[in-house]
Amino acid sequence: MSTSLLPFDDILALAGAALRGCGVNQANAAAVAHSIACAERDGQAIVGLSYLPTYCDHAACGKVDGQAQPRLSQRSAVALHVDAAAGFAHPALALGLAPLAEAARSHGIAVLAVGNSYACGSLGYFVEDLAAQGLVALMAANASPSIAPWGGKRPFFGTNPIAFGVPRAGRAPLVIDQSSSTVARVAVFDAHRRGVPLPDGWALDAEGRPTHDPQAAMQGSMMPLGGYKGAGLALMVDVLAAGLTGAHYSHEVSSFGDTTGGPPCSGQLVVAFDPERLRGPGFAEDLERMLDAMQEGPGVRLPGDRRLQARARHAAGVAVDDALIATLQRYAAQGAPAAGGGR
Repeated sequence: MSTSLLPFDDILALAGAALRGCGVNQANAAAVAHSIACAERDGQAIVGLSYLPTYCDHAACGKVDGQAQPRLSQRSAVALHVDAAAGFAHPALALGLAPLAEAARSHGIAVLAVGNSYACGSLGYFVEDLAAQGLVALMAANASPSIAPWGGKRPFFGTNPIAFGVPRAGRAPLVIDQSSSTVARVAVFDAHRRGVPLPDGWALDAEGRPTHDPQAAMQGSMMPLGGYKGAGLALMVDVLAAGLTGAHYSHEVSSFGDTTGGPPCSGQLVVAFDPERLRGPGFAEDLERMLDAMQEGPGVRLPGDRRLQARARHAAGVAVDDALIATLQRYAAQGAPAAGGGR
């Protein structure tokens, strides 16, 4: 496989051009492209450029409205809602995050509910933004069915990720970002695309049996994180991200992995806390003492350390598969293949 080293700005430009080539307007394309570039920079390639053709196909076939204009409404001093209008989650979240931060600084806590939305990629991208502003952030998002309820076989819940961002004095924020499944579903799509077997504990086939076959996994379900506890977490996220936002519950969400069905109309919920407003001074100092104590043992690492290491390693650029670059250049010049879904 031949690769080319692409600086951050080149990844940003390539992603934006591919989206615009598939009918996404400038503002929406810019919001999505920035998250794609950050994912590549941070070593999260499975939600970076390699996932971008799916976004492009969905924009071209109408599964997501690339021309959507999200609408913000303030329901109370601390409750905000954004209707994503069947468009990308990124511009909808971008519209709501600044007033969310302002409300949290004024009142100590605030909530942003985003409904009628689409997949948002890495949740860590959004909570890190808030944490960099001195706020503690918690985010939940639901997705199309891929996890069976505990004891069942039929996918019902999405991988339903959660993320947590915490500000640190003089350091990059602490970010925890994980799905309710053992791994994110895009990891199975990636393994299928590369023709490699799945590791133990990732997925079940349609009969509920453990499988290493990505194709069988795509016809079956994802293994919930920690067994029944992960299934419970997926349920909790569904209530937060759909029930509280007015979005579709996971079992009603059309697949993020193909071009069939209409807009998924999923949801995201973000809660922001102002540590100083809630407890007064001393949060940053107490946090560092706790983290120092946590890392006294050998081999201990903080969540997100590998992401920050990748960010530093990719300061000059990211090695990107030349075939993928060519595919995205075709999207930019010609739009998506007929009916979407082509590569």
